[in-house]
Formats: sequence, C-alpha cells, structure tokens
Amino acid sequence: MAKESGIAATMAVDDSGGSVRTISNDITDFSISTPRAMITVTGLDKLAEERLQGLADMSITLNGVFNDGSNAAHDVFSTVSSSSVVRTVTLTISGQALPNEVFFTDYSLSRSASAELTWSAPGVLGTGVVPTWA
Repeated sequence: MAKESGIAATMAVDDSGGSVRTISNDITDFSISTPRAMITVTGLDKLAEERLQGLADMSITLNGVFNDGSNAAHDVFSTVSSSSVVRTVTLTISGQALPNEVFFTDYSLSRSASAELTWSAPGVLGTGVVPTWA
C-alpha cells in the first residue's frame, strides 16, 4: 500500500425514500469519526486508570455547496427535518468502502457575506452495527 490523497473519494447517501444518490459533486469536505467507548473500571488498589473497551460508534458531518437539482444534495437532505429514516451512507476512497446506517440530525444552510450558499449535514450511527471498512 502507498500513501494516497483523498482526491478520488465518493460519497453515496440514501434519500428519504431509500434510493441511493451519489452526491460527491455537491460535497466540499467531510469528517467521519469511529470512536470506541472506554469504560473506567479502576479499583481502589490501582495507581492508574484501568479500562475496558465499550461500544463502537460513528459520526459524520458532510459539508457542501447548495444544489437543488434532481437527486442532488438538497433533494437528499431537505427531508431530514420531516422524516425519521435511517439512511445508508457509503464513503469510498481508493477501493476502500465504509458503509453505515446513519440518522442525519440536521440540514443547515448558510449564506456568507460574499454570497456562497453552503450546507452542513451531521449524522450519527443508527442501527448498532459496528462501522467496518471493507
């Protein structure tokens, strides 16, 4: 394996009807975190923390440029406030895929003073399946 950039990343997100939409062109940047909970189990007889590994989790934030074209980002996220559905999100970089079932918690739009219209969509793991790169 060689070091690589994230230039060739693709992002596919289900719309509220469950149809996969590849919206990579509308996304300018993203962050994904796959932390593990740590359970402190330190007894009185210890001089340092003792821990057990707990549950896995995942969170994601997608950021992009407003696009209200058919099957584009606005179509995908405009229903976040009115639907309570888990959506499949698949990040693919260099043939490595991280698929997860995600609840998006917000779809916020922002217009800057210089007129950029951008959006942000944060989400969290929704089904209890451990996030695993494939």
